[in-house]
Amino acid sequence: MKTYEMMSEDFLRQVREWRQHLHANPELGFEEFNTAKMVADILRSLNIEVHENIAGTGVVGVLKKGNSNKSIAIRADMDALPMQELNSFEHCSIQKGKMHACGHDGHTAILLGAAKYLSEFGRFDGTVYFVFQPAEENKGGGKAMVEAGLFERFDIDEIYGLHNWPGRALGEICINDGAMMASFDIFDIRLQGVGAHAAMPHLGKDPIVAGAALITQLQAIVSRQISPLDSAVLSITQFEGGDTYNIIPGVARLKGTIRAFDDNVRLLLKHQLTAAVASLEHTTGVKGILDYQECYPATINDSDCAKKARNIAASAFGDGKVFSDVLPTMASEDFSFMLNQKKGAYIWLGVDEVDKPSVALHNPYYDFNDNALPIGIKLWAALVEGSLAVKN
Repeated sequence: MKTYEMMSEDFLRQVREWRQHLHANPELGFEEFNTAKMVADILRSLNIEVHENIAGTGVVGVLKKGNSNKSIAIRADMDALPMQELNSFEHCSIQKGKMHACGHDGHTAILLGAAKYLSEFGRFDGTVYFVFQPAEENKGGGKAMVEAGLFERFDIDEIYGLHNWPGRALGEICINDGAMMASFDIFDIRLQGVGAHAAMPHLGKDPIVAGAALITQLQAIVSRQISPLDSAVLSITQFEGGDTYNIIPGVARLKGTIRAFDDNVRLLLKHQLTAAVASLEHTTGVKGILDYQECYPATINDSDCAKKARNIAASAFGDGKVFSDVLPTMASEDFSFMLNQKKGAYIWLGVDEVDKPSVALHNPYYDFNDNALPIGIKLWAALVEGSLAVKN
C-alpha cells in the first residue's frame, strides 16, 4: 500500500473541520489575517518551519526530509469573495458580504492536509514548500508573492497549483500541456464630447453615439483581426453616460476586458483597441482616452511538469481519472505569475457528484465538496513523493 493511502477517518475529520471553519470565517484579499494565523499555527503544530507576512498575509511552510537538494512547491489560495452567502448550513459564512464562493477554503484545507500527511507519514528525499497565497481574486496576490522574493528566499525547483472544477466528475484530474487559463486585461475608455440639449444634437458632440460606434468597431477586432484558429475575447461590460432624458451628456465611459492564451494575440488585441480609440476623434469629434491595464498573464503549464504530474496522478488514481488536452478556459488565475518564474503546472480537480453536481463557482449557493478533500491530499502527497522519490 502507498503511504499516502494511510489517512484515517480522524485525520480526514480534522481536515473537514479546518475547511468548514475557513468557510464560516472568510477574509478578503490581503486581509486574511486570521486565516494566515490559523495556517501558521497548524504548520507549527506539525513541526514544519514557518515563514509569515510574505506579501502581507502570505505564509510558506518548509519541510525537509533526507539529504537531497531537490525541491517542490505546492500552492493554495486563501482569500474569499466580496459577496453575500445564501446557504443556511451550519458552516455558512458569519461575515456579512464575504463568502468562500470559489473554493479557496477547500484549497487551503487540502494543502494543510497534505502538510499534515507529509510531516507525519511522508516518505521523500528533499524539501517541500507549502505556499499559502493571499489575494488571488482580482488583486494579484501571486504577483505580490513573486515580487516579495518568493523564489529568491526559497530554493524552489518546481511549483504546482490546484483548483476545484465544477463541471468535472469528482476525482477527475485535468492537466494540459500548455494553456489552462487565459490572460486577463482590463480597460477604461473616457469619451470626451460636448454636451447639448437632446432636441439640438447638432450643437454638441455626442459621446453616446460615438461610444455605440466604438463598441461595434471593437467587436470586429476578434472576428476580423484575429485568426479563427486563435482564442480571444474582447468584452464591453459597462457603458455609462447621461443623467436624464433631454440632455446629451458631455462625457461617457466604456469599460471592458480582454482575454487570450497567446502573448502575441494579447498584444495584437491591445494594439487594435488602442488604434480604434485613437481614431475616434477623427470620425466623430469625440475624443477617446484609454486607460489599459495588463492584469494577469495566461496560465501556461510546462509540458514536462504536466506530463510528470499526469503520470504520477495516473499511478495514484488510475488512467481513467486523468485527462490532458481539455479545453482551457478564458477565465484567469494569478498562479500564472509563479509559472512565469518557475516551471510547474496548474491542475483542475473535479468535484461533481453523480447525483449532485456542484453549484458553479462565484455563486452565492456554492460550497466546496468535502469529498474532494482526501483526493486533493492524496494528489499532493503523491506528487511530492513521486517528485522527491527516495532511492532504494
